[in-house]
Amino acid sequence: MSRIGNKPVPLPKGVTATVDGRVVKVKGPKGELSVTLVPEVDAALGADGVTITPKKDMDRAPAMWGLSRTLVNNLVVGVTTGFSQKLEIQGVGYRAAVAGKSLNLQLGFSHDVAYPIPAGITITAEKPTMLTVAGIDKQLVGQVAAEIRAYRKPEPYKGKGVRYEGEYVRRKEGKKK
Repeated sequence: MSRIGNKPVPLPKGVTATVDGRVVKVKGPKGELSVTLVPEVDAALGADGVTITPKKDMDRAPAMWGLSRTLVNNLVVGVTTGFSQKLEIQGVGYRAAVAGKSLNLQLGFSHDVAYPIPAGITITAEKPTMLTVAGIDKQLVGQVAAEIRAYRKPEPYKGKGVRYEGEYVRRKEGKKK
């Protein structure tokens, strides 16, 4: 019995949802998103929102129940408030700047890294060492933030690199004489 899956996904004011077979589409003030659910669950639109129910004869249905409800909830949150992730850049001479449709990163390489910003994502640089990745699709926001971080992960000796805001990097002791 899923605790998360039992709750229907409430639809706030200004948000409309449609269920067409296994495809759930949500439209709101920030845009429109859709998700295709796995065959082990069914979705229904009711007065209290979108309800996800598992199919009884499938083994994987209980595991997919809560996941499917969370995916639909992420669509609703995305079209109402959106998602964002902050990145910190640490290191001497490490900086980032947004130029048109690309993000230019200086991360200690012999060249600058130009990251093309995908559609549906906005990247802002409040400071040269602080980035905010924002959008309505939670998966895409997390993927873009992970790709930017992957260019130069924080290393344990000096702590230089790109990290998520509030991420703790365990520091190691250097060589001794």
